[in-house]
Amino acid sequence: MQSNRREFLRKAGAVSVGLSFIPTIIKASALGREGHIPPSDKINMILIGSGSMGRANLNQFLNFDDVRVIAVCDIDDDHSAAAKKMVDEKYGNTDCRVYKDFREILEKEKSDAAILALPDHWHALISCAVANKKIDIYGEKPLARYLAESRAIVEAVHRNKIIWQTGSQQRSEANFHHACELVFNGRIGKVDYVEVGLPDGGHYIGNPPRRPVPESADWDMWLGPAPLVPFRGVLHWNWRWIMNYSGGQLTDWAGHHIDIANWGLGLDRTGPVTVKGTGRSNNDGIYNVPVEYDFTCVYSNGLKMRVANQSKLELGMGTRWKGTDGWIHVTRGGLSASDDNILKEKIGSGDTSLYKSTHHHRNFIDCIKSRKETIAPAEAGHRAISVAHLGEIAMKTKRQLHWDPHTEKFTDNNIYATRLLSRPYRSPWESPV
Repeated sequence: MQSNRREFLRKAGAVSVGLSFIPTIIKASALGREGHIPPSDKINMILIGSGSMGRANLNQFLNFDDVRVIAVCDIDDDHSAAAKKMVDEKYGNTDCRVYKDFREILEKEKSDAAILALPDHWHALISCAVANKKIDIYGEKPLARYLAESRAIVEAVHRNKIIWQTGSQQRSEANFHHACELVFNGRIGKVDYVEVGLPDGGHYIGNPPRRPVPESADWDMWLGPAPLVPFRGVLHWNWRWIMNYSGGQLTDWAGHHIDIANWGLGLDRTGPVTVKGTGRSNNDGIYNVPVEYDFTCVYSNGLKMRVANQSKLELGMGTRWKGTDGWIHVTRGGLSASDDNILKEKIGSGDTSLYKSTHHHRNFIDCIKSRKETIAPAEAGHRAISVAHLGEIAMKTKRQLHWDPHTEKFTDNNIYATRLLSRPYRSPWESPV
């Protein structure tokens, strides 16, 4: 009886949750170039964005014998020098080439794949430029700074038939995979509510004075499509607390825990129909992202997803699904449930096995060769960050939003909200939207 009930719930849940839903399961459909022949004996790879995250990803790919990193690019000479040193020491030569402008590296290098690790406001423009060169991409989350930009990346990936891996590496970690399989297969019954806890707020530094730009960096190029402003000491890392470049902890972590919430519920290809919530920002300094946020999304089948900074939630960081038969909570380094026996359950032959990867970077390389979809494809990355974008817009407009997840347009003629889906680019840069 219990087995039959779970099977019913599993099938019913997949139908009710999955409007336009295609689960990321083991038999992922092939994409891109035909056949299983790698683009070369070794995959030639470039790095654009050589800061801390860029070099962390670079270190992973340097461990693979079938990858050859040939060039690096950054607007800061110090970052490029550090990345070049890593590459040259690995290969025992000085062959790694260095660029300061992404357009030049794309023009001069013949590469099969690219690592992109950039400030959020650069994601859309450079991702689309690389995709249009038919180069496979490992791109950091969030997919883009604005929702319409994020959709433009997905379209560029599909149009050019390239392989894309979003850097939401939690999908390749065992505890997240196990939690999502249990939820997806009805082990806690029908889920009608999920909580997503993201880090608490940002920082505050007021309005620091203008400063000289470091000699190693090109400030105008760093700003790129963002508004022209004086340099006040914020160049690397702390750009995350300025709305022109990021949405703070909300958009920085949405690509992780909202992504996991979606994966367990089969929401990788859809989104909410209403969003409403509140937030608080520091508006008297250059750090102006939301430091508190709390919004609820409702899906067409009645499912509610609450997203808030961790202090507002009972279990804090991570994802907690609540079902008719209990709950499961997962976060980095942790997995718990309303009943420990839930976590001991196995996924059997009659269940749906979610796509499994044990190494996020290796999965990207293997998919380059097979031309199969990665474990974290562009569409899934887009749907995760779009929830955060909609929450940000709901907080700015201070009203409930009505959203069509298929057309990705507001259905209530909300002109102000529509404007917040993208923004004009500073000349001479042109938006891919």
